[in-house]
Amino acid sequence: MYQQILSRLALSLQNPLPEPRRLFHGRGHMFEGLEHVNIDFFPPVLLLTGYKPIDELQELIDAIKALDVLNQIKSVVYQQRSSKGAPAEWVWGEKFEVLTVEENGLKFEVQPGQHQNAGLFLDMRPLRKWLKKYSDGKNVLNLFSYTCSLSVAALAGGARQVVSVDMSKPSINWGKRNHALNNHNPNAVRSLPLNVFKAWKKIEKGAPYDLVIIDPPTRQRGSFDAEKDYVQVLKKLDRLTSKNSEVIATLNSPYLGLDHLPNLMQRYQSKFRLLGEFPASEEFEDKYPERALKIFHFKQ
Repeated sequence: MYQQILSRLALSLQNPLPEPRRLFHGRGHMFEGLEHVNIDFFPPVLLLTGYKPIDELQELIDAIKALDVLNQIKSVVYQQRSSKGAPAEWVWGEKFEVLTVEENGLKFEVQPGQHQNAGLFLDMRPLRKWLKKYSDGKNVLNLFSYTCSLSVAALAGGARQVVSVDMSKPSINWGKRNHALNNHNPNAVRSLPLNVFKAWKKIEKGAPYDLVIIDPPTRQRGSFDAEKDYVQVLKKLDRLTSKNSEVIATLNSPYLGLDHLPNLMQRYQSKFRLLGEFPASEEFEDKYPERALKIFHFKQ
């Protein structure tokens, strides 16, 4: 039943895995009958996520442990995203409520199984790598910043300042811990635990921004609905940017296709031209790319 999972993991686990990775991406619909299963590795914790109950769970875990020839997995946590609150159970090994993982020389705090998300979106790895390389000297605004991993990458890349905005104060505080893990200058970090739509005046105080990152949730009650609210953010770019400013805008809705966001930008901010798209991490292969994460790069 799970042979496709085990075949993928056998290839991954035969090599050292020092950095967090998605090991199996069932949600990409590349494996028929396994669309409800994702497996992530936050060394040394394996996070097994089920979007509906996973049958023969213990047999699957035992088979995965048998593949771990380098003894890299110390714990397994099973999270049920199909149940209210996304409850998680530590089904094997030591319980790690908080971990520090390293990616591309940067450190991040993750909490696998403690919340709906672990704190680091693994599909955004290529964007973090780009930000670390191309943020030198820039004034960066990160809207819907979550735990500020993109802000961390930008500041590590030499950004002059990063302004992170998220309505969740715990997420903003998490982001501050991420900056501290990387020994960043706190004077170069401005954190605003505010609803973006109620904070424009405070956000505009830091303008003009050389780079604006817009990375909202697809749909979050009281916060953002991609279909209805994205336009309101784009309309504010005039007050946030200047000549040569860049915008990175993401869309992770399965209902809004590849042209949706570029068309909105063309309609409401035609001075921004589309430079291209950033790929998701290579292990996030998707049968339907129009439904998957889309990361667009625009420039005045």
